[in-house]
Amino acid sequence: MPRSRSLPTPGPGGHAGVGRLLPGLATAALAVASAILLHGLFPPLPAMTLAVVLGVLAANLPGTGVWSAGRARPGLDFAGKHLMRAGIVLLGLKVSIMDVLGLGWLALVLITAVVAASFGGTYLISRLFRLPPVTSLLVATGFSICGASAIGAVAAVRRIRHADTVLPVALVTLCGTLAIGVLPLLVHPLGLTAAVFGAWAGASVHDVGQVVATAQTAGTAALAIAVVVKLTRVLLLAPVAALAGAHHRRSSRPDTAGAKLPPVVPLFVLGFVAMVVLRSTGWLGDGWLEAGAVLQDIALGAALFGLGSAVRIRHLLHTGGRAVLAALAAWLLIAVLGLAAALLIAG
Repeated sequence: MPRSRSLPTPGPGGHAGVGRLLPGLATAALAVASAILLHGLFPPLPAMTLAVVLGVLAANLPGTGVWSAGRARPGLDFAGKHLMRAGIVLLGLKVSIMDVLGLGWLALVLITAVVAASFGGTYLISRLFRLPPVTSLLVATGFSICGASAIGAVAAVRRIRHADTVLPVALVTLCGTLAIGVLPLLVHPLGLTAAVFGAWAGASVHDVGQVVATAQTAGTAALAIAVVVKLTRVLLLAPVAALAGAHHRRSSRPDTAGAKLPPVVPLFVLGFVAMVVLRSTGWLGDGWLEAGAVLQDIALGAALFGLGSAVRIRHLLHTGGRAVLAALAAWLLIAVLGLAAALLIAG
């Protein structure tokens, strides 16, 4: 009967399910600690990017590949899904509405336009390269808003399978890492000021950590505007997730009588908005904000390691060639759009 399939057989004390998760969660915790340590030794490499890379290595090295696909898999899948949502909620503590409004209305309109154009353009490019609609949606979301966090949010809202998020996360990590190396090389040839370069990084680089790694090469002035521009893009995660949820709800049809439709706005998105509001009140001291940032890094790092550990290089080489080309084309589009907006914002 359906009930017998859905309920796990409990062990002594009813902790069988928790016991299955522990190997993977412990592995993810060790990976996050390693990523943070490596980031401390090599600051230009963001810890979240390193977490994905460590996950990919764990999936493809002979010894660790068996472990990550076997005993560790339930815990790693749990991290990729549930800890991702926790990290998204805590991401809201980095966004202050006052800082965003401080950019001015012209900048806010331009940033919103860049996100919208990036989303539509990336989705169109992905479909032109014959990527599936689900993959195209997740790639467009991650590239236009805030990388893997946005991919996880929209995947949860649309009830997209965990396995379908692996390739988009790999692509957003690849192109974000590429930006860290390429964009600083263009500062002098393009004659960019620190402010313009910072706004460019904030408007076009995917993940928050990648933005920081890119912008800090041009100094504190570039970093300051880059972070605010980027967090303005992050703030758009809530309305985009709500729109995705509303669309999915309209197109969903319950399979059986009494089945529930997906929520328009999931609880973790509401949690993200609540954290933004809490941060904007100014009630939280620096200690609380720093603690939230540490917890967010741990949760997102574990989630990204879990997603990376599902990437099989052999499979990616056979099936991901078109996806890589589409991602590079989208990355170029977003870089051009971001530069145009940056010149208007800070030029």
